[in-house]
Amino acid sequence: MLRFWKAAPMLEPLYAMIDQNRAGKAASLVSVCSAHPDVLRASLNWAERRDLSIIVETTSNQVNQDGGYTGLTPQAFADDLRARADEQGVSWDRIILGGDHLGPQAWKAFDADTAMAKSKTMVEGYVEAGFKKIHLDCSQACAGDAEPLSDAIVAERSAVLAAACEAASTGEEPVYIIGTEVPIPGGATEDAPEDHDDTLAPTKPEAAAETLQAHADAFEGHGLTGLLNRVVGLVVQPGVEFLPMGLHALPEDRDPKLREVALSWPRLVLEAHSTDYQKPAVFRRLAELGFGFQKVGPALTFAARQALYALDQALAYQGRSVGLFDVMEEVMLADPSHWKSHHAADDAIARHFGLSDRIRYYWNTPAAQSSVAEVRNRVRAESLPDPLLRQVFGMDVLDRAAHLDGTLDQRLIDASIELALDPYDLTRVERIS
Repeated sequence: MLRFWKAAPMLEPLYAMIDQNRAGKAASLVSVCSAHPDVLRASLNWAERRDLSIIVETTSNQVNQDGGYTGLTPQAFADDLRARADEQGVSWDRIILGGDHLGPQAWKAFDADTAMAKSKTMVEGYVEAGFKKIHLDCSQACAGDAEPLSDAIVAERSAVLAAACEAASTGEEPVYIIGTEVPIPGGATEDAPEDHDDTLAPTKPEAAAETLQAHADAFEGHGLTGLLNRVVGLVVQPGVEFLPMGLHALPEDRDPKLREVALSWPRLVLEAHSTDYQKPAVFRRLAELGFGFQKVGPALTFAARQALYALDQALAYQGRSVGLFDVMEEVMLADPSHWKSHHAADDAIARHFGLSDRIRYYWNTPAAQSSVAEVRNRVRAESLPDPLLRQVFGMDVLDRAAHLDGTLDQRLIDASIELALDPYDLTRVERIS
């Protein structure tokens, strides 16, 4: 296949996927958008064992120069991930670092000038730390902005951040993801009405084309015309989304005609956000529709939480429960900031088990970490008999865990996460020299 650019080491698998997807093959790369240690460990091992490339992304809320809710700067996250890969024997060559929703999202309460100044500092830090897939997301209105923001304003702000990225870049050049119809980070904040038909309107092709033109104009205005060859992804809505307590499933027979828009640019594929919890067949269908980047996050932390609760339930049958559910309920009620916009105050089921998985924001609190450690210590201290494990885990989890390394608790958590990742393994993208 004819190549029009030279693949850089970290980005070679990404360019190979783009070639295959644009050629009509069902090729895609999974993007794991999480900073959860269990998710990262399981995802890296999963990719290494299957000889797959994997994108690991962090959002502007998770990781930024102020620490985000993880307490990590971009450099600290990159260093930690590299150390983790080395410790686990995972090749760094298969990992692509990405920044997600990089823009004013974390500072939208400020005026646009202040939020954009903070955003410039953030993207510079991401690029300097070696992040190569940069999602420029300036779709969030700041204090004083008229809503909704126009394509022109979003594109202009994205161009400002792109220029900052280029100035901070050394060595391997980053690639960019753009888009104005960007799903809300973390999933929808409200459930659909009960009489809805479980479908979500996709982005219209003309709207996608207008977004591309607006960014082309803005980049040209900043002297960044050559950078358009490194805009490799366009975020559009194919019709998938998870709700607090439900799901918009992709109608597999629907073609929103967005692939044709991507093909109008030289190196562009589509990017789908919020693909969590979809049926396995959906991911191949998305790739066929031109979605070369498929993002997942809450479904993986949801799987990790399922495994932890199952382990504590197994301990409860033995009279050794830590009471993890009660601990997490106290932690979440003490600080409702991460779930109050998604769930009613009296809805404990949604807080713990909702598909939005807002509980993921609380695992790094001292009380949660202490209780999780105690669950795992108790599992390791006294073996859980197989019939008891069958009571709280499905056979698919137990079968997968039997083939993994590590202690019983780790293998069961990793197996649960891996099973959520499995549908994203569509094809082994060939490396093109």
